[in-house]
Amino acid sequence: MTTLRHLAVASALFASSWLTAAHAAQPLLSPAELATAQQSAAAPVVIDIREPKLYAEGHIPGALNAPYGKWRGPATNPGELPDLPKLTALVQSLGLTPATHAVVVSTGADATDFGAMARVYWSLKVLGLKDLSIVNGGMKTWVAEGKPVSTEAPQVQASSYQPVLDESLIATRDQVRSHVDLSNAALVDSRPDAFYQGKTRAPAAKLSGTLPGAQQLDFNQWFVKGTAQFVDPATARQIADKVSRKDGQDTVAFCNTGHWAATDWFGLSEMAGLPNVKLYAGSMVDWTQQPDAPAMENQPGRAESLAYDAKQWWQRKFK
Repeated sequence: MTTLRHLAVASALFASSWLTAAHAAQPLLSPAELATAQQSAAAPVVIDIREPKLYAEGHIPGALNAPYGKWRGPATNPGELPDLPKLTALVQSLGLTPATHAVVVSTGADATDFGAMARVYWSLKVLGLKDLSIVNGGMKTWVAEGKPVSTEAPQVQASSYQPVLDESLIATRDQVRSHVDLSNAALVDSRPDAFYQGKTRAPAAKLSGTLPGAQQLDFNQWFVKGTAQFVDPATARQIADKVSRKDGQDTVAFCNTGHWAATDWFGLSEMAGLPNVKLYAGSMVDWTQQPDAPAMENQPGRAESLAYDAKQWWQRKFK
């Protein structure tokens, strides 16, 4: 009897997990899949993160406009997560709740633009939404496939949702410093070679180089060659296998300001299904703005750094 009871419990748990998986939103939707979903009773909420002018010229019917800049931090480091009250007001204005299936779309112009969609997707997940998707190829593919476009801006009833940040998705500077000191996480630099090797840096970053022990996983690897189309899950798992980490360790993706790294986070966590993947939103700009000299690798020599600073000053002053 005990064995039968155990089997029944196991079967119920399996059925529950299967139903949850069956109803979970796909991280990537093709335009055709989104168009079909919009015809259902529980149609998703499409969030268009392009600038208002582009949105006004034509958008997916029913889409709400919430430009990317609203999801970003201050000019000193746009990678920082905005304050919770600001994000709360934003998601409430869009009528979002944890029950919402939210679909993010941008221009689809290139791989860098995908990072904007991935960053907003991550932000929404941090804010407690679970059913999330990105339109693969963005508006560029939507239009290319002949899907309808509207110029009407829909009205939406604000929600009263009060988000609580999901800290499991966030890597803070202190946590990253601990990972560096203890070598107990896979630190993944999402930037192209020139940044990773310390040959250039973001304007707001004070130093060139990368985090000690960081592995490079250039965000451009996640796209079908020559396109802005994200790869399929099987290919995503092959890319994720390039990251070396021990079982149970966190993986922390970072870049300059948490934009390109959002693509690595999306590929590793949402497409390849790796557990414990976090985003260091402030990334290298935050890391290098510490009062004390931070630990760095691939940092150029003093003479090279001075020459680089002089070149940047000249370009700002005379161009």
